[in-house]
Amino acid sequence: SGLVDIPDENGETRSQGPAAAMGLELLAQGSAEIKRMNFVKSLVRGQMPSKQNEVLLSDEFSRKLGVNPGDRITFISSTMNGSMSITNFVLAGTVSMGHEALDKGTLIADIQDARNALDMEDSAGEILGFLKGGFYIDEVARSEAEKFNSASSVNTDGFTPVMKTLSEQGTMGTYVNMTKLWSFYISLVFIIAMSLVLWNAGLLGGLRRYGEFGIRLAMGEEKGHIYSTLIYESIMIGLAGSLIGTFFGLLFAWLIQKYGIDISGLMRGSSMMLPTVIRARISPVDFYLGFIPGLASTVIGTMLSGIGIYKRQTAKLFKELEA
Repeated sequence: SGLVDIPDENGETRSQGPAAAMGLELLAQGSAEIKRMNFVKSLVRGQMPSKQNEVLLSDEFSRKLGVNPGDRITFISSTMNGSMSITNFVLAGTVSMGHEALDKGTLIADIQDARNALDMEDSAGEILGFLKGGFYIDEVARSEAEKFNSASSVNTDGFTPVMKTLSEQGTMGTYVNMTKLWSFYISLVFIIAMSLVLWNAGLLGGLRRYGEFGIRLAMGEEKGHIYSTLIYESIMIGLAGSLIGTFFGLLFAWLIQKYGIDISGLMRGSSMMLPTVIRARISPVDFYLGFIPGLASTVIGTMLSGIGIYKRQTAKLFKELEA
């Protein structure tokens, strides 16, 4: 954090205000920061920084200071060693952050400019790391953090880095746990709903075959054999249906994960700095989750309907067949 000072034509202070500064990879080749932060679509005035010493300001903050793209601004802060730092920048553009606290005072600079301004050459106060898949997995993050901290624990230097997971950052742990909990609830509701549907399908399928069972019993087939073949059939049907359903489900999920769904049309007029493409994420549990309702419910429904086989009286079979 620091102070943004706007000079007049004589170099004297015209306006100033406190700001929270962020250093991001805005100029590095192949950087995903601009896309990740959705800066292009959040741009209100001016353009994105294209060279060193160009910065962005939140639009509300820039209007409050009375500064426009192309104007010179001064950022006053302190270096990592505690000394005062005064750096001149050129305002390239303004963005709408979509968050009241950030819109009131945010300065965004290229990471190299931020390092030069704060005397932090080849160093950083905090580095945000992302897993290769782009999705946060708490178990994987904890494992990586433990490995990193164990390797660096031998160094007692005051500048020794410490890796923390997202769940260890303030109240983010509550958010991560809440996300896990709601994911579990949503999956549970889906499993229960599909289980009821498939259980009912297996039950009705067995009940509609009572005439067939009667004929087979009249022909001398044992009740146990009929019941066991009925179960085997339901297992094969449930297994085949689960395999086909899982295959097509994972196929569509992979397409959404790779290409995503563009929701920019739904976010017109929105100033939130959020990605306009939503994506799915395939996890290991997705490969077997569908077998719970697909296989178990079908078999259970068939087993319940098949109990009626043992209640059939042989003496009544011929009357049923005549009817």
